[in-house]
Amino acid sequence: MTGTVLETVLRRDRIVVAGALAAVTALAWSYIFWLSGSMRMEGGSADADMSGMTMPDTMMGPGSVMMPEIHSWSGAEFAFVFAMWAVMMVGMMTPSAGPMILIYAGVGRQAALKGRPLAATGFFAGGYLLAWAAFSLFATMGQWGLEKALLLTPAMASASHVLSGMILVVAGLYQWTPQKDACLANCQAPLIFIQRNGGFRRDAFGSLRLGFKHGLYCIGCCWALMALLFVGGVMNILWIAAIAIFVLAEKILPSGRILTRVAGAALIAAGIWLVATPYFATN
Repeated sequence: MTGTVLETVLRRDRIVVAGALAAVTALAWSYIFWLSGSMRMEGGSADADMSGMTMPDTMMGPGSVMMPEIHSWSGAEFAFVFAMWAVMMVGMMTPSAGPMILIYAGVGRQAALKGRPLAATGFFAGGYLLAWAAFSLFATMGQWGLEKALLLTPAMASASHVLSGMILVVAGLYQWTPQKDACLANCQAPLIFIQRNGGFRRDAFGSLRLGFKHGLYCIGCCWALMALLFVGGVMNILWIAAIAIFVLAEKILPSGRILTRVAGAALIAAGIWLVATPYFATN
């Protein structure tokens, strides 16, 4: 009787974990929608404030365009942009990590039934998200650098056709590399990844480290795709959703690598076209 009750309770952990992942994802997307909506409601002023750009009252001369002035980010502004990236990564990446986390929870349930419980699934998930938090820090510094070089618009999208084209081409080429294949293979086969990295962990730190390493493989798989946010706009909801859906499809579809290469070819073609269009327009 006791064993039956215990098994019933432990079976619920998969539902609890799935519910927690759904709640975290929903909260992250709610924040993204709120932030994007608030930027639109303020008529673009929030865009300018977030990007560190202000517009001067004077023109550079007759017929000239108004040029943005850049001010250095304060610590609060840097923290805000970092938080924006971190929450966005949670919203985009948690669904694609869901199968891996649920497998971890399922194995943990079986281990508990045998009297050898694993560390709580939250440690593994926390390690995974910690890796993406580290990525968010680099993304924030990248955004700061692009804005300092006057290469981003107030809407946090590339202000240069050449830059946009280069990002597209680089992202497309990366889709064909062995590094992409290796990272994607680890994301597509969770059990193989765990077996290659010492198996499931009973200690909290070991579980956190395993989740962090899995997150690093996901970053290796997706960093170039995340750079595309600077092409379509960091707060462009449709663009964010499209990238998130593509990342999920890459990981769960049996033809994920075919999809990867087709997308890579399309990105390369789009990048070349974007760079070449202004040239042909002036000739």
